[in-house]
This record gives sequence, C-alpha cells and structure tokens, in this order.
Amino acid sequence: MSVDEEWFRLINGWAGQSPAMDWFMFHSSQESNLLIPGVLLIAYWGWTKWDEAKFAAPALGLLVGFSDLLGGQLKNLIARARPCQILSQVHEMVGCGGSFSMPSNHAVNSSTAIAFLVTLYPSLGWVGWPLMGFIGLSRIYLGAHYVTDVLVGWGIGVALGCGAAYLLKTKVFAPRS
Repeated sequence: MSVDEEWFRLINGWAGQSPAMDWFMFHSSQESNLLIPGVLLIAYWGWTKWDEAKFAAPALGLLVGFSDLLGGQLKNLIARARPCQILSQVHEMVGCGGSFSMPSNHAVNSSTAIAFLVTLYPSLGWVGWPLMGFIGLSRIYLGAHYVTDVLVGWGIGVALGCGAAYLLKTKVFAPRS
C-alpha cells in the first residue's frame, strides 16, 4: 500500500463516524455554499476599495475560470483513477465523480482564489488558509480524491493566485512615479 493510499484511508476512514463532521465536510465541499458569501464579499470590496476591485474582481473571475479549465485538462492528461474507482471500502459521500482524480479541481480553484486574495490582502490569511485546508481535506474525507490530488491542486492554485495577484499589485496598483 502506498503512502498516498494509507493517508487516504486514514482520512476517509473518519467519514461516517460523526454526523456533525460528515455534515461539515460535505458542506465545506459544496461550491454553492460559497456563492452568497462570495457575492457579498465582492460587493463589499467594490464599495470599500473600488479602484482595486474594478480590476481585481474581474481578474479573479477570469483566473478561477482559467484554473478550472487547466485543472480539467490536467486531469485528462494525467488520467489518474479516483480512489472510489479502484479501492475497496471507500466511504463515498458525494458519489465517485465522472472524471479523473488528479488534480482536485476543488483544491485548484479554491487555492487560486484564496491565494489571490491573501496576496492582495494579507490580513485575510487567518480565514483564507484554513478555509483552503478544510476544502481540500473535505475532498479526501468524502472519498473523492487522494491526498496528492489535493496537494498538487493546492500547488497549482497557489502558484496561479499568488502570481496573478503579484502582477496586479506591481503592474496595476503600484504607485506611479
């Protein structure tokens, strides 16, 4: 058994042990649960820092769209089967999924957005980084991904998010001399 499979079984083995934890992990993994807070955050951002938000909010939207596309293309290129497709006794709590496993698009997309926002506003890190962790952990807990699927997703997303935000900070928001 590989280390990746051992870690997957350890984390996924917690599933079904606590209805409260199952509920929390399921809802941590639902993109729709971030829609209303996301819209409110963008509205607040536009209200308080319009000069930044008018460039950064559309850039963030395009960046997350790109990260989702990139993650999907990498899944097809890598073509790694999901744990629920090849392992026995997996606690599947969200279904097995119709695509490949690596990278986790939940991890890619959430880490892209969070890294982007935390790079622009470091004070958001106290909520952003734990949220990213919970979303990634939920994908393993729910039986959808291996640990390395999430780690690779985080790496891609953090590179995209930090890189794009750095460019925005240094090229668009930088004071002109």
